[in-house]
Amino acid sequence: MANDGSAFGVSLPEWRTRFSLGDFGFLALLLLVFVGLKPFALRDAEALLHGADETGVGNLARQLSYLAVFAVIGFAAVREDGWRIIRAVPVSMLLLLAWCVASVAWTAEPYVTLRRAALELIVVAAIFMSVESLGPSRSLEWMRWLLAGVLIVNWIAIAFVPQAIHLTGEADPALVGNWRGLYFHKNIAGAVSAISALVFFFSFLDTRRWWDAALFAGAAVFTVMTHSKTSIALLPAAIAAGILYRFAWRRALDRQIALVAFALGAFVVVVAMISEWNTITSLLAEPGELTGRAEIWRAELAYIADHLLLGSGFGSFADTGAGSPLRHYIGSAWIANISHGHSGYLQLLVTIGGIGFVLAMAALIVWPALIFLKADADRLALKSLLFAIFVFVVFHNVLESDWLEGDSAAWVSFLLVLAMLKNFREATP
Repeated sequence: MANDGSAFGVSLPEWRTRFSLGDFGFLALLLLVFVGLKPFALRDAEALLHGADETGVGNLARQLSYLAVFAVIGFAAVREDGWRIIRAVPVSMLLLLAWCVASVAWTAEPYVTLRRAALELIVVAAIFMSVESLGPSRSLEWMRWLLAGVLIVNWIAIAFVPQAIHLTGEADPALVGNWRGLYFHKNIAGAVSAISALVFFFSFLDTRRWWDAALFAGAAVFTVMTHSKTSIALLPAAIAAGILYRFAWRRALDRQIALVAFALGAFVVVVAMISEWNTITSLLAEPGELTGRAEIWRAELAYIADHLLLGSGFGSFADTGAGSPLRHYIGSAWIANISHGHSGYLQLLVTIGGIGFVLAMAALIVWPALIFLKADADRLALKSLLFAIFVFVVFHNVLESDWLEGDSAAWVSFLLVLAMLKNFREATP
């Protein structure tokens, strides 16, 4: 394949021909998500107490920044594509977002729910409009350049910025020494580095450029140094999934063999987990191992059993103080300071209930999976990358919480995958 990046749908000379207002808005959005307004923030007692400021859901300056960027993106998209741009967001996603907003009616924290739902609407609409206007290849190229810049800054910071590594004095001593780069927590840095590694790996697979290989190696090593267990474990699995998709989807027979192999592999994993369930739960129950997820999950499951259909309201899980839905379900003092549910699937059930969960699975997993399963070899190099990111985030949510997390880097990366898939589907005869 050509070394000019054309396998991703556009040659470098073509996308460099002009820098539009839409490019500016999209790049500003990526900077807000992947860099933020407070890079290298100190993790002192005040910052940990007011964690919402670090996520962008309770900070006025950040909210105004997103509104400004959304206004630029919206204006540029309407000027470029007309009012048909309002159809950029898929119907399944619109239904999910509508349910999130509707949960204001029954949540104990209506102001928090409305504010966080508004941020979610802005981020989702901005991503889909940008990709619709710029196209998947141009959007991905901007993402590649930004992730490369973040990776380089992170590596330089390890040598010159003390807080780029978790320092002594952390509430959780296990964090000390782990790399976090410009991010607030090593798990965020791990997810971003892993997604960066996927982008650079599949770019190298397509272009054979040495700098893509170097960036992949740098991102993979940085992921390991964060000691983010989930991201470290999922990175090779996601790469394998993307490679399998890239080569199996060329022919119908190969695709069928791959699907059977995947089904058998999933069955073996489920059987193994069931047979070793006592060992797994005892490991997860230790606060020092994987942040005591088993105890968090028990509290979530108890809440879900009592509030199955509606849940507690969108965005009400973390950073709501006394309004947390788990306040009556927590059995240990250390668990009271958790900032998310350590499972995107359980957290969805807690916050938007069974009805919202079904809408979320339809929009986030079923709809994109149907597009991936389609026998279409067009632009397979790019689709294999999107499939790798899709697999990474879907399984990352088993132990971490990314779904509908406002401006979370992993969540926005997943939205970019969905937006590009929508573009592919509509462009296919």
